[in-house]
Amino acid sequence: MANKLFPDAASALEGLLFDGMQLCAGGFGLCGIPERLIDAIRDSGVRDLTIASNNAGIDGEGLGKLLRTRQVKKMISSYVGENKEFERQYLAGELEVEFCPQGTLAERCRAGGAGIPGFYTRTGVGTAVAEGKEVKSFDGQDYILERGIFADVAIIKGWKADESGNLIFRKTARNFNQPMATAAKVCVAEVEQVVPTGSLDPDAIHLPGIYVKRMIVGAPYDKKIEFRTVRQREAV
Repeated sequence: MANKLFPDAASALEGLLFDGMQLCAGGFGLCGIPERLIDAIRDSGVRDLTIASNNAGIDGEGLGKLLRTRQVKKMISSYVGENKEFERQYLAGELEVEFCPQGTLAERCRAGGAGIPGFYTRTGVGTAVAEGKEVKSFDGQDYILERGIFADVAIIKGWKADESGNLIFRKTARNFNQPMATAAKVCVAEVEQVVPTGSLDPDAIHLPGIYVKRMIVGAPYDKKIEFRTVRQREAV
């Protein structure tokens, strides 16, 4: 069995990056994002990227780092939200954005990973989402054709993996990481810890190691919070 564990993010991505490539990136906001791999992609200088991800993080964090360095040509996302630079580039015509409903985006990646080139969904019928897409009627209801997504490289973040790449996500960090992992020619995972093969309960594994081609340990992490919401402490 080939050794999947690499010493750092740059070496794990070596030979995989090229200008104009498409990436699938796991994570939701700042939860479960492959921070070390994003940093390595930024440092590589690769440009004109098309990235499928639920969002682009926030200004200066997550995929927002690649927006700041103008390495992204197109985002396939369901949410702009808290990233002002994402919003600014889109409104200024500097960034191409393909808005995709959140559930549809997850299914497009799952379908791509399953070898399904397209599927029909009612989500988005009669809205701007349907513009330019084939419409077909099933049982008197209109559905639009959505294409599966299959990228050059997927970058994901896991909690624990064994040496074979069998991987466990922790709580909400499971989000988009699982479907993104299958939706690319090569999946590179960063995890918080690696344990010996055979030490994980097979029933607890979320992503089989067959999908993970390369892997790094990215810990320790500084857990970032998008919005810190607090209330005033009551006077005693």
